[in-house]
Amino acid sequence: MQILLACAKIMNAQTDTQVPCTSRPRFEAEAERFALEVSQWDVEEVRNALKCSPQLAAENLLRYQSFREEDEKMPAILAYFGQAYKHLKAAEFSADDFRFAQEHLFITSFLYGLLRPLDLIHPYRMEGKVKLEATEERTMFDFWKPRLTEELIRAVQSDDGILVHLATKEMEHLFDWKHVKKEVRVIQPTFYIEKNGRMVSPAIYAKSCRGAMTREIIKQARDLRQLVSEGESVEAFLQRIQDDLDIQL
Repeated sequence: MQILLACAKIMNAQTDTQVPCTSRPRFEAEAERFALEVSQWDVEEVRNALKCSPQLAAENLLRYQSFREEDEKMPAILAYFGQAYKHLKAAEFSADDFRFAQEHLFITSFLYGLLRPLDLIHPYRMEGKVKLEATEERTMFDFWKPRLTEELIRAVQSDDGILVHLATKEMEHLFDWKHVKKEVRVIQPTFYIEKNGRMVSPAIYAKSCRGAMTREIIKQARDLRQLVSEGESVEAFLQRIQDDLDIQL
């Protein structure tokens, strides 16, 4: 089983959490080319590209200008701090949890493409519709699509052929998603609450559930292997995890 989780705009500046090992991003060279180009912009260009405040633009310009600083890098799973990651709670993981996550979790990234949890990354902000000279004036979505589609399919097929899709809908545009669904078995949990007599899926709630469910899959990895070997379906295992989620917003 492989799990797909989205990156987050909010990032930590540092972490004290110890991990059993670290790795380098598969597309680190591409990320460095993008960062070098953005580092030469001015604050207004960054603000326009990232659709953010002048303060955030200035902060992220400094990030890109120090992009090669190794002491500012940290494992991807600990670097992001959006809603899903608050409920993933990776800082509480054991060494075995990190090892399982490293083998079974992918994190999408507009800058880095696809990340494994222990890949060392520099804090950044990037959007899918940004166009760069380094992408031949294509959007990040279009640049990454042919590269990430086959990368993801190969990884899932070399495992058990199952992809648990816990990323956002937007992240599907980084791939040829129809081709992904044709080549591997995609399981996409959905998360709803009842409000005024209707079933709705508020964005914050859904993101929280995605992070919490990713956490439980990682934490229950041994149970998954045992239960599937005893005949329980992957869908039943995932549904049981989903039913047990207790998200307090």
